[in-house]
Amino acid sequence: MSLGRFNAVASKYQNLVKQRLSELNNWVQPSPSKFDNIVIAMSSGVDSSMSAALFSQYPNAKGIYMRNWTNANDSDSELKNCDEQDWKDAMKVAKYLNIPLNLVNFEQDYWIDVFEPMLKSYQLGSTPNPDILCNKFVKFGKLNTYLDEKFGQNNYWLVMGHYSRVLKQNDINKSVEQRYGLFKGIDTHKDQSYYLSQVNSKVWPNTILPMGHLFKKEVREMASELELPSAKKPDSQGICFVNNSQAGKFKNFLKEYIPTESGNIITLENDTQNGKRLVWGQHDGLWSYTIGQKIGISMPQADPKYKGTWFVSEKITKTNEIVIVKGRDNIKLFHNCLKVGQFEILDDTTSITTFEDTIRNGLKEGTLHMQYRSLQEPIKVKHCKIVPTESNDTFNINKKETKILQLGLELYESQRAMAAGQYCCLYNGNQVIGSGPILNTHNNNIRGT
Repeated sequence: MSLGRFNAVASKYQNLVKQRLSELNNWVQPSPSKFDNIVIAMSSGVDSSMSAALFSQYPNAKGIYMRNWTNANDSDSELKNCDEQDWKDAMKVAKYLNIPLNLVNFEQDYWIDVFEPMLKSYQLGSTPNPDILCNKFVKFGKLNTYLDEKFGQNNYWLVMGHYSRVLKQNDINKSVEQRYGLFKGIDTHKDQSYYLSQVNSKVWPNTILPMGHLFKKEVREMASELELPSAKKPDSQGICFVNNSQAGKFKNFLKEYIPTESGNIITLENDTQNGKRLVWGQHDGLWSYTIGQKIGISMPQADPKYKGTWFVSEKITKTNEIVIVKGRDNIKLFHNCLKVGQFEILDDTTSITTFEDTIRNGLKEGTLHMQYRSLQEPIKVKHCKIVPTESNDTFNINKKETKILQLGLELYESQRAMAAGQYCCLYNGNQVIGSGPILNTHNNNIRGT
């Protein structure tokens, strides 16, 4: 790689970072010293490759490739060779940048901490998010444990290609404890802060996410200017065990791991679980459909009452039934309240009192919003409160505050197809506050509950 080209691109990058950070008061992008250990996670894509390029001139920079899933026994040859090709592509980039690249195998960790919990959640009828679990337990979990053992705790920087920003608060008072925050990426069409909302904040002081300061178009342009081998490589889509060409086959994939548990597909008269049930077909298990999904089932189209397209509105776990309603915008698919369990405050230095103050101020200033999927438009929160649970009515266990809470939220506008198991991520402006899985949704006002 030409040093002249690198210097030009690095200068452009630094100017963009400085310009875009000026919008955030008292937050700065930490940077390594010249001889620090720098480890860049390289997946072979343009984002991680560009991240590696930006830090390739540090004397102690090195790449690491995580093998979290292989498809050696898969019948699909394209899927089988996907990981092998990515490894080869990553090696090409590392060789071009003149940095060493090591491969680590975390397949067992991925299976135990991500894949098995995902299967269990689907089997129970929930809608899990394996990407959130992968970031929490593998990419920013097992990998950090591995690097702690290799280099020593707090003796390295981990550089990732995610479109988010980890920033340090520039405390002019020089308080004893420095604070770090997770922010949305500049490119709202690529932002990945939602997927990082469960990561333990203890790793943030050692983490750099350089792509969060750039738009995807700028990343491609810089990669082309540096003539990176991956500059024109297409973006990967979906989770690692289902490749781009198999996006429509996820249900078939799950069938290989989750036993069939047939049940009825029904409609309910009077729209209540006590209403008369009409059976229209069978499903393979509650996991086989998600809330809001169009269902391909034969309905009497000659009857105006049933003519049209039908969607999944509810899963009744007690009776193993899936309820369907007519019309994509059916009112039964929309809710304005939700209960969130196991909500984890992202910053582990934040007290419950400070958390409540942040919520209160965010509601007052109109900056508190949520997402239950990645890349959503901000959904404004009308009310938010901590909901006591039987096991923790006062949120004080052995005189020590717990940072795992249960929340009740009311939204200004009803949202379509919010489902149990999806993660609700709370933001104050562009900063992530924390997240937790949705327990249930409804249309009642949460005040006073």
